[in-house]
Amino acid sequence: MATVSCRISLADLCISAALLLAATRVQAQTTVLRIDPHQTDAAIRMVHGPHIALYDHQATQAAPPRLLLFLAGTRARTESSLGLDTAFSQWGFHAISLDYENNVVAVSCAHSADISCFDRYRQTIITGAAGSEKIQVDPANSILNRFDKLLVYLVKHDPTGGWDDFVANGKPIWSRIVVAGHSQGSGHAAYLGKMFAVDRVLMFSGPQDYLDDLHEPAPWQSRPSATPASRIFAFLNLKDEFNEQHQIANCSVLMNLSSEQAKQETAMVAPGETIQGSPRILVNDIATKDHHNSTLLPEFENVWKYMATADVH
Repeated sequence: MATVSCRISLADLCISAALLLAATRVQAQTTVLRIDPHQTDAAIRMVHGPHIALYDHQATQAAPPRLLLFLAGTRARTESSLGLDTAFSQWGFHAISLDYENNVVAVSCAHSADISCFDRYRQTIITGAAGSEKIQVDPANSILNRFDKLLVYLVKHDPTGGWDDFVANGKPIWSRIVVAGHSQGSGHAAYLGKMFAVDRVLMFSGPQDYLDDLHEPAPWQSRPSATPASRIFAFLNLKDEFNEQHQIANCSVLMNLSSEQAKQETAMVAPGETIQGSPRILVNDIATKDHHNSTLLPEFENVWKYMATADVH
């Protein structure tokens, strides 16, 4: 990675020792900003590290304004999706990987006698609402507040970065935002898609919201969605230790698919190969010791691009 370069204002950006904001370059044109969450709101704490925001200024000029919001899996840092975020930036997206409260694994609800356990777990992390016995997150440290405050911060501190295309009156313009996540983050992405009419939802290696003792997906996934089901995509691994069949069952409910429709919408994919038809559940069987994280391997850039650009209605 290149040495730190400051493009904006010396006062705002060149305080790398305190991790306030640092601008670096990956690939040829991608600008990467690392922002301490506490700097966006005094009530927000850093969980694992800085938020990451990036874009390729030249690529964004040639594309309609779209922002990728990526939510990492349990205990993962924002850096875990840097390869994917960078690929999206080269396709003309702005991208954000958000540091958030992700230390409690989603499958902690799998054997709960309370069928609302997954629902309350995700609502607490996303909105800060009280009610989950699995995790405590106050409203200031919720995903929504973290994202709101980061966007406002970027508009102010990176005025030429184009972030104002995604904010109106201090709130995200969800119709221009692709919400994505890996593992735990995939379920948060789907939950946000229920709440807001986003551009599309991209789920990697999840969701895991399956009630094992009842042998059925958590019921929140069948609620009416602000985002059309046709705009929801998933990328899974055949040997995922979190159970690929449970993940497909969850995706089927989120996508309003019958069992037969789910089979038709599911396709095996491989690195570099063109994806045939218009499937929304993509599955790989790559030779790896880490099946759960295989969906973030750079070999699958062809799959990521399909998920980001496939025709939707």
